[in-house]
Amino acid sequence: MKSKKIKQFFLFFLLIINIVIFYAVFCNNKNKPLKVVFLDVGQGDSIFIESPVGNQLLIDGGPNKKVLDSIGKVMPFYDRSIDIVLATHPDQDHIGGIPEIFKNYSVEYFLYTGATSSTNIFKELVNKVSQNKIKEEIVLAGTIIDLGGGAVLEVLYPSGISWKDANDSSIVAKLYYGDSSFILTGDAPKEVGDYLANIGKNDLTSDVLKIAHHGSADSLSESFISKVSPEFSIISAGLDNKYGHPHKEVVDFLNDTESVFLSTYELGNIFFISDGIGTTLLNH
Repeated sequence: MKSKKIKQFFLFFLLIINIVIFYAVFCNNKNKPLKVVFLDVGQGDSIFIESPVGNQLLIDGGPNKKVLDSIGKVMPFYDRSIDIVLATHPDQDHIGGIPEIFKNYSVEYFLYTGATSSTNIFKELVNKVSQNKIKEEIVLAGTIIDLGGGAVLEVLYPSGISWKDANDSSIVAKLYYGDSSFILTGDAPKEVGDYLANIGKNDLTSDVLKIAHHGSADSLSESFISKVSPEFSIISAGLDNKYGHPHKEVVDFLNDTESVFLSTYELGNIFFISDGIGTTLLNH
């Protein structure tokens, strides 16, 4: 009798496991909306993107392992892989958490501009890329990253590898999905924003703009923001950080526009989805 109960329990356990596996496979194969999440990583940047077919891109990793908690809230527990990790530039507040990602997730590609740093965290990142046999590629303006299902990331800047400092090398990219789009700016300074606004090469209009450099005054390009004309403007920064980000002039400028200003230090993770027609904010 006892043996029969054990057998029944074992069969029930197998059934539950099969249901979980079926659900995971079904959800991954099902056509989904584009997901873009501005992760709350404190004083830093990290953006999680999942295409309609489930391919995942992480842009930056914040300053430390806090990124693991934030990304754990948007990825299912059984998903332990990320297709692409992209570093906009090698500052601590953007790459500090990437080695932790490499320790905890299987990553296929690591993308960056070729800009390097002598810091210990950059050396650790390079070592993890090598140890984990992650494919490494340099991306510059004109690079197109096809995320599948119609979602595409285009690198708009930089076009070369000669910069004054790390922020000057920061990637600016535009994510497209149907009629929806997002402009992602890393820590690009004002001069980069002005340059992109004035060359007239790209259509900068987007639903969502990630404000550069955590809302610092030296990154405020009014011409760039006006060209983007975003419905939503996002600032990623830590609460009461020592840099005073975001600076008052940036907040005042955004409040004078029609854009809805949102911040990670107030909302935590900021979730958007898109069906290719419109972009929807999921935070309430």
